[in-house]
Amino acid sequence: MNIELSLFGAFRQFEPAARVQLDVPEDAHVGDVRSALADYAAANWSDFRPALLRVSAFASERAVLRDADPVPSDGRMAVLPPVSGG
Repeated sequence: MNIELSLFGAFRQFEPAARVQLDVPEDAHVGDVRSALADYAAANWSDFRPALLRVSAFASERAVLRDADPVPSDGRMAVLPPVSGG
């Protein structure tokens, strides 16, 4: 299954288009996408910090997803790092 992952927050600095394409198994769960992104990032993003990905959320267009949730059938997701501010 091909996933189109939109990047937000600190992840946007790594890809000019703020998107990456990842391949995961057809029966993948969100945790599989997290692992695939970690592998992609380690290979392609020299300033990547794995700790940021560990505390980031994934979402579909309608809901925040947990690692055990299945990947949305349309293959579209976003990765959302923690945000702070005032």
